[in-house]
Amino acid sequence: MSANKTGNRVFGIVGWKNSGKTTLTERLVSALTRRGYSVSTVKHAHHAFDIDKPGTDSFRHRAAGAGEVAIVSASRWALMHELHDQDEPTLDDVLARLSPCDIVLVEGYKRGHHTKIEARRLEAKEHASLAVKDPHIVAVAADHPVTGEALPIFSLDDIEAIADFIETATGLKKN
Repeated sequence: MSANKTGNRVFGIVGWKNSGKTTLTERLVSALTRRGYSVSTVKHAHHAFDIDKPGTDSFRHRAAGAGEVAIVSASRWALMHELHDQDEPTLDDVLARLSPCDIVLVEGYKRGHHTKIEARRLEAKEHASLAVKDPHIVAVAADHPVTGEALPIFSLDDIEAIADFIETATGLKKN
């Protein structure tokens, strides 16, 4: 079982671009929360992104040079941390900042050393198996028949079976 330093169980969803990672993650969050688990997610982006818009107060704070800006309301809060010239934080660094929960689903971080399922779709940018070179990939979810794999294979749409597998693989299943 993969767990971070706070004890949260960690399970990853990896795959090539357009392999269905985000949809699979979204559907697994829904399935696991319906089962009564508290779920957090971490999404790795390979491109620059911004969750703030020019002109907002928080954007202006960051533009003025604030290293961190917290936005807080009665509904939610967010913390933005500017890296400036620092290296991107590791997955462990990010996981250590999360509140305790039953499980963290991690989308991306292909090279991470946590337990993962590989998503595959015919429309994906690449089709080479990631599982061949990654011993941390413990299953495959695909929208097409998969042969030649020693791992459990799931239909990409069989969310309940994948959620069952994740419960077992992470020790999450309540007795």
